[in-house]
Amino acid sequence: MKRPLGVSLISYFYIFGSIVLLFTAVFYDADANSIGIAERFGRPNVSERLMRVIVAIFSLVMVYGYIRLKKWGFWLIVIYSIFFGLISSSLISNQFQQLFIGNLIWSIIVLAYTLYVKKAFFTSSFQ
Repeated sequence: MKRPLGVSLISYFYIFGSIVLLFTAVFYDADANSIGIAERFGRPNVSERLMRVIVAIFSLVMVYGYIRLKKWGFWLIVIYSIFFGLISSSLISNQFQQLFIGNLIWSIIVLAYTLYVKKAFFTSSFQ
């Protein structure tokens, strides 16, 4: 089965995002943000830099399974999209409203498209 174009595009966006997270974990003052990624994920006591690295590594593993059309990659991206969408929707009321609306819309798009091409993950192996 051939990989759907949208799966490739979504994967490239997540790879780019993971690289940015890793880069900012090393070179960016994470305390400059009023709501850091650790707080967004409900872990305000975890180091911001450590949380960025954890999320970036998780994203890379998730994307590997997603781009290779693995069943576990499908389920990880579905769970991550739902979880990240819920986090974004709960943070819409703060001062960075546009950012979280964008994150929510992205999560909905990824989830909808992934469910639309679900068959690609559950049929014969990727070539």
